[in-house]
Amino acid sequence: MIPRWLVRVRLRENGPLLIDDDEVTIVDWNGQPYAISKRPVALCRCGGSASKPFCDGTHRKIGFKADNAADENAEVKTQNAE
Repeated sequence: MIPRWLVRVRLRENGPLLIDDDEVTIVDWNGQPYAISKRPVALCRCGGSASKPFCDGTHRKIGFKADNAADENAEVKTQNAE
């Protein structure tokens, strides 16, 4: 079970990032929240969506191919989020 203070983000194969949590808020760089009309929240990963940051299904039309699945032995590199 995921602790309440953590949010699970799922990567769909060759598709968007899905956030299942009903309590999540997506904000822009100014801290302004986006209106979220449906759940789970699907965030664009292909870069082609006309409704960024949300997915509009363009990944299927452009043949988006994601990187490999998670590798438990891979080194994780992170950046500081602001």
